[in-house]
Amino acid sequence: MIETMTDRPLAEKTILITRAREQSGEFGTRLRNLGAEVIEFPTIEIVPPRSWAELDRAIDQLASYHWVIFTSVNGVDFFWKRIVERKKEPVFPASLKVCAIGPATGDQLEEKGILVDYTPKEFVAEAILEGFEKMNLQGSRILLARVKKARDILPKGLRRMGAEVDVVEAYRTVKPRRGSTRLKKVLTDHTIDVITFTSSSTVTHFVALLNKEDWRRLLQRVAIACIGPVTAKTAKDWGMKVAIQPREYTIPALTQAIVDHFSPFLQHKMEGRGSR
Repeated sequence: MIETMTDRPLAEKTILITRAREQSGEFGTRLRNLGAEVIEFPTIEIVPPRSWAELDRAIDQLASYHWVIFTSVNGVDFFWKRIVERKKEPVFPASLKVCAIGPATGDQLEEKGILVDYTPKEFVAEAILEGFEKMNLQGSRILLARVKKARDILPKGLRRMGAEVDVVEAYRTVKPRRGSTRLKKVLTDHTIDVITFTSSSTVTHFVALLNKEDWRRLLQRVAIACIGPVTAKTAKDWGMKVAIQPREYTIPALTQAIVDHFSPFLQHKMEGRGSR
């Protein structure tokens, strides 16, 4: 069977993935299957919190909460691992309702046998708040298990609705200790067509790794792809021009958005061949 350009629309394209190594597998596979050369260069590492005390306390008091909100797959993973490490019975009380910010987070919960009661239509904090505005949260206790550094819009919004919110650090994202020289070498030795960012942390750590370089010059001919509006805003705040952003904030949608970005070029190339 002869493959055509439409079978591998990302052929001859080199794409840099900056997400954490343990999470880049699916994304890289999707891009490679479409013909891309993929370079994985994690600009973040996902690590446990410096202290488990707050999370342990929340786990012990799980039955006292009305809702628990997970805003990432990482939050689910670290929350669950901690339950297992402490040899706690991994069962959520029947009275506890669960919110997952998106389908990947929801799938991770359901794999562990946890029913998800609410997933917003858009996978951002603002959309979670829109859904909760239709509920009566007065006097409710809500547990928000998430990364150490995150926007305050969600807990502040829930508190305005009358809820008591406990924000608990489930994990941290940190910049790799080494890599500045190697990242510069990757950007100078390869013709990078797209750099993908899947969180604000991947953007800020990317910039931090190149803080001694003229990184804007290095990115002049590179298309910046961001998974969603929060990540895109961080990139724009750093002066990057975001060329690719999917309507749905998922890895499959981001992959398709990259394909769509190059489709006019692909169509032109195919028409040129057909006219010979």
